Amino acid sequence: MKYKSIATAVALAISGSAYAQSSVTLYGILDTGVELVTHANAAGDKIVRMPGITGSVPSRWGLRGTEDLGGGLAAIFTLEDGFNTRAGDLNQGGRFFGRQAWAGISSPYGALTFGRQYTMSYWAILDSDALGPDIYGGVGSLDAYIPNARSDNTIAYKGSYAGVTAGATYSFGRDAAGTGNSPGQGTCAGSIPGNVQACRQWSALLRYDANSFGVAGSYDEQRGGPGAAANIFNGVAPFALTQSGDKDVRMQLNGYAKVGPLKIGGGWLGRRVETVLPSIPDVRTNLFYLTGIYLVTPSVILDGGVYRMVDKQQDTRATLTALRGTYLLSKRTGVYLQSGYLFNSAKAKYTLSQGGAGTTPAAGIGQLGVMVGIRHAF
Repeated sequence: MKYKSIATAVALAISGSAYAQSSVTLYGILDTGVELVTHANAAGDKIVRMPGITGSVPSRWGLRGTEDLGGGLAAIFTLEDGFNTRAGDLNQGGRFFGRQAWAGISSPYGALTFGRQYTMSYWAILDSDALGPDIYGGVGSLDAYIPNARSDNTIAYKGSYAGVTAGATYSFGRDAAGTGNSPGQGTCAGSIPGNVQACRQWSALLRYDANSFGVAGSYDEQRGGPGAAANIFNGVAPFALTQSGDKDVRMQLNGYAKVGPLKIGGGWLGRRVETVLPSIPDVRTNLFYLTGIYLVTPSVILDGGVYRMVDKQQDTRATLTALRGTYLLSKRTGVYLQSGYLFNSAKAKYTLSQGGAGTTPAAGIGQLGVMVGIRHAF
């Protein structure tokens, strides 16, 4: 009888016959278009294509659920799949729910969640970078980790009170698929007996938001392990980070302000790659940006930004400018036209477009990108 009671309880839970209030929401974004990128290879050829990753916002679909447990507590979950509309294939290293896959408990004191989820680097930059994960968004083009700042095997906490938000994550093994977080980072699945630091990752966030302005700071540290690497995204081959003492650290300070229909944001993103082996050099980069978004009419939006990357150790620098115009056909559907230009220093091979592989210029060569697209949310 005991086993029969347990089976009955499980069946009720699966069928949704529980007594508590619960809801599940299906949502998604489809974003696609056609782009032109100049100097897309060492020979200086251009390319016209449907980008394989994103137009203005990465395509996705997901399920979001909550169940009221009483006393201010709720069970919550999110499953989110990333894909490209060009070929209908999966992103995030081929994972089915590669963008997010987590469950947890929320309370008046914040939410505690478990699974594959965003690190605090993602939450820190949301309001200061107007272009965000756009295909020509300078933060993502110059450091591809930021728009993909998520980790496997992660415990996360995030809570807000009186405008102050604090959060932290800890991952027992940040990336099992190799291409799930950012290109060239390698695999680092973790869970190695006798080495508690290998492939670990932790991040922390502190931000304050008022009615017309906000500021944020974050810290994100990835430890090395078997298969791990650090891609600096400037054309230099990724550095192997196979020792658990190796660190790949990103720090942020940023802010934003609203003045009528105008919102201005800017900040600094510092990266420090430190290795145990003397044969692998340490690298320090600094990325500065200033962005803005202007609501011309309720249906017309202009946004853009200027981004500057400095890497003194490898003598590579880049400046990226981007401008986007969006016309909203409805609350859910919009069309857009955008352009970006990337200036590379003599030794740099940064890439303007985040739309997939195949657009790396020769060292010192700039790139122009133009894209027209459509976005629909459901």
